Amino acid sequence: MDIVEVDQKVVKQLEALGFSWTRALQALTNSGNSGLEDAVNWIIDHENDPDIDNMPSVAVNIDIESPERSDNTEEIKRRAQELRKKKEEEEKKSEREREKERIRASKALLEAKRIAEENETKRMLAWRRAEKEEERRAREKILQKLDADKLERRRRLGLSSESPAAIQASKLVQEKKVPAAIQSSNLVQEKKDSLHVNPANPLPVKAITKAEQMRQCLSSLRLNHKNDAARVRRAFQTLLLYVRNVAKNPDVEKFRKIRLGNPLFQDRVGNTRGGIEFLEVCGFERIEVEGGEFLYLPRDKVDMEVLNSAGFQLNSAMTNPFFGLFYKE
Repeated sequence: MDIVEVDQKVVKQLEALGFSWTRALQALTNSGNSGLEDAVNWIIDHENDPDIDNMPSVAVNIDIESPERSDNTEEIKRRAQELRKKKEEEEKKSEREREKERIRASKALLEAKRIAEENETKRMLAWRRAEKEEERRAREKILQKLDADKLERRRRLGLSSESPAAIQASKLVQEKKVPAAIQSSNLVQEKKDSLHVNPANPLPVKAITKAEQMRQCLSSLRLNHKNDAARVRRAFQTLLLYVRNVAKNPDVEKFRKIRLGNPLFQDRVGNTRGGIEFLEVCGFERIEVEGGEFLYLPRDKVDMEVLNSAGFQLNSAMTNPFFGLFYKE
């Protein structure tokens, strides 16, 4: 086994500087026993090593003493202090850089959070506007129904079928004696042209859109199960799941095909009034194939606009407390 010889005098000098005997041996062994200053430098560079206080892994002979050296102990101490101070400054600088990096990361996280909150606020505002629009349409529908009822009562009584509002407007025009009567007549004519009139029934009937048909189906479902809110919500959620699956995967046939005999489907949608009708408005068709009866949406009849409208109506039905409130079958 190789034996490393170390200078006993340098070992004592290192101990006088406050270093342990094992650290002194480690320093001299690893610095080639080249002198006090090199040993001190090695200890400072490796003072954080986990094995610095272990005995060297090689045999060490410390019985010899080197010739008198001209090393200045005070100078070595000063040098050691300078090296330690320099290392402490470097560590402080590194810590400052790490702190700056943490601050930058925190700022980036706060900015991302702020943007997310802004987007959420915008989404909620858009949702609220959609709810208000839904409420406005519901009020308009109620007013139209009231006007239609008034006209029907006037017709049965043999009175003019013109609405009371139109009669009042006509009176005001006649009292003021201005040419606005012509404009009022044009407005009435434009309104009549925008409506479908059944010759057998003098009451104007506006064409029903798919969105209105969807609202009627969902309103009917809620009305017929008004005493079981949990069942209504479960039906709405299931319908929304079917619509979303088709919208996200229009080319996947399993999302466009629903077995009517499926017990889960029957429990959630099939046994409710308005559930299957809602899917039919979305484009699903009843078909019979080997294995039973299905609701099937052909790929060429997938209409994203209709599916998006269906998703909106379902979300509105689940969140708008006024949805279907004034609906009558």
